[in-house]
Amino acid sequence: MKITRRLALMSAAAAFALPSVANANRVVAPSPRSGPGAILGEGPLWSPRDNTLYWVDIRGKKLHALRLADNSAQSWDMPDLIDWIVLRQSGGFLVGILRTVHTLTLEPFKLTPLFEIEADKTDNRLNDAKVDAKGRLWTGTMHMPFNQKTAALYRIDADLNVHQTDAPYLCTNGPAFSRDGTRMYHNETSEGLVYVFDMAADGSLSGKQVFTKFAEGVGSPDGLTVDADDGIWVAHYNGSRISRYTPDGKLDFDIRIPAKQVTSVTFAGAGLDRLFVTTAAQPPVDADDPQAGTLFEVPTLLLRGHRGLPTNAFAG
Repeated sequence: MKITRRLALMSAAAAFALPSVANANRVVAPSPRSGPGAILGEGPLWSPRDNTLYWVDIRGKKLHALRLADNSAQSWDMPDLIDWIVLRQSGGFLVGILRTVHTLTLEPFKLTPLFEIEADKTDNRLNDAKVDAKGRLWTGTMHMPFNQKTAALYRIDADLNVHQTDAPYLCTNGPAFSRDGTRMYHNETSEGLVYVFDMAADGSLSGKQVFTKFAEGVGSPDGLTVDADDGIWVAHYNGSRISRYTPDGKLDFDIRIPAKQVTSVTFAGAGLDRLFVTTAAQPPVDADDPQAGTLFEVPTLLLRGHRGLPTNAFAG
C-alpha cells in the first residue's frame, strides 16, 4: 500500500494521541490504597523509620498501616477511640485514646498511659494532633455531641507539661506549621474556619486571624498539612475534595476525591512526593458514596510538583 503524506501525518498523530488519552484515564482520579468502610479514617502519619504510612479509624477503634515498600497492610485493635498517632524521638509512638495520651510500641504491642486532658469533660475527646519542628506536641479536643463550645487547643512540651493555648472550640482540627515554624494553622471545623497564628520560638501563640472561611457547599475544613513551598492543603469533610491554598490565603487549586467525607491529608515516601488522603464512612453513608472510608493516593501529576515537609517526632 502506498503511504501518502496525509496518511503518514494521520498515523503519527494517532500514535501520539492514543497514549495521551490512556495516560489521562489513568491519572484522572486518586486511587484506593485500602478497602472502604473505615468509620472515621483520620490522622495519616508518614514514618520514614519504617517506610510506612499509619492512619487511624477513630470510631472503629483501629490503627492501620500501609508499608510502601511492598504495599502490605496491617491493623491493630485499640481499647477505645484512637484519636491520632505521632512519632516519638526515643522510639515508638504517642497516641491519643479518648482523652488520654499514651506511649505505644507495636513489636511487642504495648500501650502505656501518660496523662489525661480535660478529664472533667466527659463529653469531649482528643481530636487530631501534630508535632512541630521543636518536638512539641499540639492537639485539640472536640465536643462529641457536637453542640457546645467546650473544647480547646493544647501544646504539650517535652517535659509533658500541658498548656492550653486557645479556646473555646466546638471541634478543633488539623494543626500544621509553616516551613520556618513561625506560623501555625488550625481549624474550627464547625464554623468552616481555618485560622492562622503567629508562633514564637517558645511555642506561644499570638495574632490569631481567619486564614480562610469555607464557602457554602464545599464541606467543612478538617485535617491539613503544609508543603515545602508553604502551601496549605486542607481536607473538605462532606466536600469530596482537598484544596491547596497559598500562604496569603488564596485558593490555588483543588483535587476531587471519590468519597464525600474527606478527613485528612499528608505527604509520604522517601521524596515526600506522594500524597495520601483519609476518608470516613460515618452514618448515614449515601448510596452514591461506595468508597467512603477508603485511604486514597493522589496521582503525582495532580500534585503539580509540590512535596511535603519532613515528619517531626515528639521530643518527650
